[in-house]
Amino acid sequence: MKKTFILSIVISSMTLASFTDTKPKQMRKFPPHDDIEKKIDSLLALMTLEEKVGQMVQYNGFWDVTGPTPKGGNTKKKYEDLRKGRVGSMLTVRGTKEVRAVQKIVTEESRLGIPLIIGFDVIHGYKTLSPIPLAEAASWDLEAIEKSAKIAAAEAAASGINWTFAPMVDISRDPRWGRVMEGAGEDPYLGSKIAKARVSGFQGKDLSDPLTVAACTKHFAGYGFAEAGREYNKADLGTITLHNIVLPPFKAAVEAGSRTFMTGFNELNGIPVTANKHLLRDILKKEWNFDGFVVSDWASIEELMTWGYTKDRAETAVRAANAGVDMDMEGNIYIEELAQMVKAGKVKEEILDEAVRRILRVKFELGLFEDPYKYCDPEREKEVIGNPAHIEAVRDMAKKSIVLLKNENNLLPLQKKKQTIALIGPLADENNSPLGSWRLGSDDHTGVSLKTGLEAYSKNKINYAKGVELVSNDAQFTKELHINTTDATGIQEAVEIAKNADVVIMALGEHGFMTGEGRSRTNIDLPGLQQELLEAVYEVNKNIVLVLQNGRPLTINWADQHIPAIVEAWQLGSQSGHAIAEVLYGDYNPSGKLPMTFPRSVGQIPIYYNHKRTGRPVDPAPGDEQVFWSHYIDEENTPLYPFGFGLSYTEFSYKKLQLDKKEINNNEKLQLSVEVSNTGNYDGREVVQLYIQDLYGSIIRPVKELKGFELVNLKKGETQTLSFELGPKELGFYNETGEYVIEPGEFKVFIGGSSQTSLEDSFSIIE
Repeated sequence: MKKTFILSIVISSMTLASFTDTKPKQMRKFPPHDDIEKKIDSLLALMTLEEKVGQMVQYNGFWDVTGPTPKGGNTKKKYEDLRKGRVGSMLTVRGTKEVRAVQKIVTEESRLGIPLIIGFDVIHGYKTLSPIPLAEAASWDLEAIEKSAKIAAAEAAASGINWTFAPMVDISRDPRWGRVMEGAGEDPYLGSKIAKARVSGFQGKDLSDPLTVAACTKHFAGYGFAEAGREYNKADLGTITLHNIVLPPFKAAVEAGSRTFMTGFNELNGIPVTANKHLLRDILKKEWNFDGFVVSDWASIEELMTWGYTKDRAETAVRAANAGVDMDMEGNIYIEELAQMVKAGKVKEEILDEAVRRILRVKFELGLFEDPYKYCDPEREKEVIGNPAHIEAVRDMAKKSIVLLKNENNLLPLQKKKQTIALIGPLADENNSPLGSWRLGSDDHTGVSLKTGLEAYSKNKINYAKGVELVSNDAQFTKELHINTTDATGIQEAVEIAKNADVVIMALGEHGFMTGEGRSRTNIDLPGLQQELLEAVYEVNKNIVLVLQNGRPLTINWADQHIPAIVEAWQLGSQSGHAIAEVLYGDYNPSGKLPMTFPRSVGQIPIYYNHKRTGRPVDPAPGDEQVFWSHYIDEENTPLYPFGFGLSYTEFSYKKLQLDKKEINNNEKLQLSVEVSNTGNYDGREVVQLYIQDLYGSIIRPVKELKGFELVNLKKGETQTLSFELGPKELGFYNETGEYVIEPGEFKVFIGGSSQTSLEDSFSIIE
């Protein structure tokens, strides 16, 4: 049977010619000097309206592609759509064998043979898992974060995937929201730096490299401000917050070259973001010159009707396409309605041409037209996935992500011999929870438990007791995780082994599936019976190291007041237990800093360091009984642990903060330097943080803003002088219309080891 293949493009004559032959399509190459845009022009000229719509459709994987052909129902329809060239992308198809099979259908059975782009949620690794993104953000190590994303991309690409739905760059101030685990925390400056690092790691320097994937920056925009921290809720924020807090990491991702963007499940200013023309067309595509494509989140186009924003499926297609959503993820709206809406004049065909151009552009950049099977090498798949270098790298990333919150009387690091250690807690011998949420490509129960990590130090005796169960089920997408709130029968065993221990290590926190999408919480304390277990053990042995494994900030006031050593170990991925053990024993000196504030009480939320000043911010003087100032009557204003906080086994001192000028104009740069010394007994690493305060302006300004940081390794007794620069990029802000302005006025500058640093100086911007 003769087949019609993609037309060859003859640049010299700029003509189109179709042909038939039996040569495999994947071997046919465009001349290397061809311009991608000319190729797209040629291909668009060949496409029917239905084929254009098809490029804007993404289907979820729906059957074993290498198995029998589906016989009926929705699955059969999807199969037929592939054969007709009415599908542009698929997600959750993975493995070289499966991807090759589905690419074969579209490239060898559809009229034009346009290859699919294969997407997958590669959030913090594919098979080999790094720490969850919030934990990685605690490292403040941009080079390590980029490397982590590079490893994730390599393993995913080796398995046939060429597009990841990451990074999530939503800024959030509400730890009740389960998806904080997927982002970089509360600060737009740190978040922007991490966004660039992750995009660069995923995409590399050449998107056609078969070990890179296209990044998808999400969720545009405001999703992290979901009201009450409740998933899929509305986001109510003003333009100042939108432009100064929410949008900067997205803009940074565009600057880093992110090839795709994803909308969110939220509405913003009354309009669902999946139909928000101002966000998608005015800001992203026009103002920022983004030339990749925009995909909806799962069925978020269809959900426009649920919001009450559209009345039927036809109007829904019109609103989303005109707003600038180029691809419909599993919504079935475009494929059912869009062609008819073009014929009816409700959507201009130029809108489709633009969307398809954007999608084809990325496919060309990935090299899919040159070889649609380039990601389907089974030998490369075997070599890359689980590579020992990857395992070592994620272990290093895990160590860098750990934050030491408290260490009274230098309880840590532990002695390496002749100690009896009681290891207690539901997460102590857990090898699934440490993998965290959003690890669809990995295998369950493949993490290294804390117990296994500690047992590598064989000269101490370890006695283990679970104490209490945390959850009775262990599956990511069940309706609910069943948390144990009644069975305390194991507490007594834990108490008994704690009585005679030199040190007690308590492994408590959240199960890995208690955070992530759909995992919002109203209370962010230790869930279940863990607090009861902790207090019972404390009654018999106060020499406790609390190792927290969690995906969000927790309220741990009691522990902070009573437990001498607290380690924030997050959910650290495949090598979790080894990384934690190395830190506990001092083979790695903890250097992590919090990317998100830990509140004292859930009633303080949202609580964040870069809040604005108020009209009555000052504490009353001693003896003054007036109550008319901004405070609570039952809790302090301050956080339990502030943004940027993290201890070390050594100590660092800061002095000699110097500015090269006291006055600059609005286009000049200010040079700063500071001496940082390691005054303790261990070699260590410090994250030196630079903050500013704009003392007055045309809009109310934050009390502090992060504007620079530097990682420095110092041997004990060593001093280094570090330099920073503040210029127009750091000293301006966006006003209420979204205009970036730099205003004259007075500034304070602060340098230290957290957002609560007190070493300061001042300068002015003059007219």
